[in-house]
Amino acid sequence: MTHTPIRFGIIGCAEIARKVSRAILLAPNATLSAVASRSLHKAADFAKSNGFPPEAKIYGSYESLLDDPDIDAVYMPLPTTLHLKWAVLIAQKKKHLLTEKPVALNVAEFDEIVRACEENGVQIMDGTMWMHHPRTHKMKEFLQDKQRFGQLKTVNSCFTFFTDPDFLKNDIRVKPDLDALGALGDAGWYGIRSILWAADYELPKTVTALRGAVLNEAGVILDCGASLQWEDGKKATFHCSFLTSLTMNITAIGTHGTLHLTDFIIPYQEQEASYTASAEPGFNELVTGWEPLPSEHTVTVDLPQEVCMVREFATLVQNIKKKGAKPDMKWPTISRKTQLVLDAVKASIEKGFEPVEIVN
Repeated sequence: MTHTPIRFGIIGCAEIARKVSRAILLAPNATLSAVASRSLHKAADFAKSNGFPPEAKIYGSYESLLDDPDIDAVYMPLPTTLHLKWAVLIAQKKKHLLTEKPVALNVAEFDEIVRACEENGVQIMDGTMWMHHPRTHKMKEFLQDKQRFGQLKTVNSCFTFFTDPDFLKNDIRVKPDLDALGALGDAGWYGIRSILWAADYELPKTVTALRGAVLNEAGVILDCGASLQWEDGKKATFHCSFLTSLTMNITAIGTHGTLHLTDFIIPYQEQEASYTASAEPGFNELVTGWEPLPSEHTVTVDLPQEVCMVREFATLVQNIKKKGAKPDMKWPTISRKTQLVLDAVKASIEKGFEPVEIVN
């Protein structure tokens, strides 16, 4: 029997909400039921320009949407500084929460949000879309192949994009009262997540920010990186920036093989995504080339990764509503580990790039 679609409301009309609105419309088990802005006119314009169904409700305040008994779940693309207040209220109103990342300004706020979700029996998931792409699952199979990949030793991750002077002056991601984590929260979240994903979510022992971090006059990070070290000798680095060319790389190196891709957050094409796997590489007899050559693998998809995310989230909500299931703790557990490492990077920068030990 087909379940009734999960009815989504959106609070805030951020640019990313356009993409997620489309994803909700395309997801087979979700529907767009409402949008709220602090301006009724802005909410109405957003609904009209993003293909909301005619029966969707338009609200001029976030509270009005949260009081709507016909809303099952809320997508929250608000600035990070506002997450704690509104995430807790969403949970108290018994709405399930799909939130933009980073989830919170720090792990203490994160824990408050998750506590509210647990107390009210609602699902929480952060909007890290690439986690839900079928390519991600195929790459994980390679990383877990003990013969072809071996034991993970090193991960290098990078997410950067070049921004113009207007962005660096006016965007919410450079404002300490709105998104105080800057590039670390906006872009570094992805790099940290990719490293943890490759390491099966084993937390590192220490995190050390790389010297040369760039902060604006208000103290918001525009460019930074860090190294991560594990007790068993694994190591990783990531770099995130608003100041350099668009780059989205992961390289994971094992004892026998290497995984490499250059579009891990947003695939070059929506319909397919590729990665390169190298297993037990070496040189030819004269050392003029490689044998065997790395293999390129392409994964075609029926649904974009953000639709897969909404479908997964809506399925979890349906299981809670219809089957009495408990909220799935997999996603907040992964998010919390990401937040812990993010906090450690920030602390290392503030301590003059000293190593910071991770305490779970």
